[in-house]
Amino acid sequence: MSTHSHDIEEGLTLLPKFDADGLVTAVVTDVANGDVLMVAHMNAEALAKTIESGEAWYFSRSRQKLWKKGEESGHVQRVRELRVDCDQDAVWIKVAQEGPGACHTGRRSCFYRAAPLGQTGAVKLEFRDAGKTFDPGKVYEK
Repeated sequence: MSTHSHDIEEGLTLLPKFDADGLVTAVVTDVANGDVLMVAHMNAEALAKTIESGEAWYFSRSRQKLWKKGEESGHVQRVRELRVDCDQDAVWIKVAQEGPGACHTGRRSCFYRAAPLGQTGAVKLEFRDAGKTFDPGKVYEK
C-alpha cells in the first residue's frame, strides 16, 4: 500500500496517520446544528468499530481502554458522517447525539467555558451555554 502524500491527500483510501501513541484526534459535532460536542481520541480499533457499527467508539488515554460512547450513560452517538483531514491525522465525526448531552459533567457539550479575549496575566474563564442537561451522578453510577 502506498503512503505517498498524494495518495494520503488526494486518494480515496483511508490511510489514517496515527501518532506515536497510536491515536488520531476526533472532533465530534452535532449533525443538526454543527455545535462542537467533544474532542476525543481513536485508535485503529475504535476507528474500525465506528465505521463498521455506525456508532462512535473512542480510546480513553486516561483509562487506557476502548470505550463506546453511551455504554454507561445511554447517550449514544449515531454517526452520520465521518471525514478525515488532508493528511489523515484527525477525523471529524458528525453525530446525532442521543440523550441530553455528550459531556461527562452533565452538559450537552464539553465546550461550556470561554476565555474572554483581551485579557493579560491569569485568564478567568466564563461559562457559556453551561446549564446541565443531566445529572452525571445518576448517569454514571457504578
